[in-house]
Amino acid sequence: MARPSLLAVSHGTADVEGAAAIAALVAQVRSALPDVDVIEAFVDVQQPDAAELAPRLDGPLVIVPLLLSSGFHVHHDLHGIAKTRPSTVIADPMGPDPRLADVLAQRLPEGQDPVILAVAGSRDPRSLTDAEGMGALLEERLGRDVHLAYLAARQPDLPSALAEHPDAIVSTYLLAQGYFFDLARRQAPDRALTMPLLDGGPVPQPLIDLVVARYEAAAARL
Repeated sequence: MARPSLLAVSHGTADVEGAAAIAALVAQVRSALPDVDVIEAFVDVQQPDAAELAPRLDGPLVIVPLLLSSGFHVHHDLHGIAKTRPSTVIADPMGPDPRLADVLAQRLPEGQDPVILAVAGSRDPRSLTDAEGMGALLEERLGRDVHLAYLAARQPDLPSALAEHPDAIVSTYLLAQGYFFDLARRQAPDRALTMPLLDGGPVPQPLIDLVVARYEAAAARL
């Protein structure tokens, strides 16, 4: 019996390097699941659009959000797709998860300086819980203080967090380069920022493992 297809859905970006990095993650997931049809789609900016593509796919489907938290795109866009299509389940978003903390920690220099975790931000209250959970996981992983800053929708914003914690290192909690990474660089022009989780180099194995785990857990519910 064929396994459910995996529709890997990211936000989409006009940044060429960011788009290539996410496509590389999907390709690695495809290699890790050779018996699964792995398809890439988006909720904004890029094509194919997930809402338009999903109804054209045959058989059971697991939609895996390549998104770091719950929010509008997960609960409105993706769950909206599932309501209109039989044998479709939505996996949990990528974060929060200890594997993400591992990759974030690898990006940071050693030391005891505090860390500002720069999060995209959303008005959805579920995304706030996820951001705080990720901050707690990174703090536990590092053994040093981690403070949250939001690049949109919430406070404190990044300039305010930097003013309050002038000795902190900025860790960008973003999947890949794009609008929010560019915004973070503009908001902290004199500070070094870590690269996103996908930095354009080899795809970190924890990210591949995480997407596969999200798929397997959701597929078990079908």
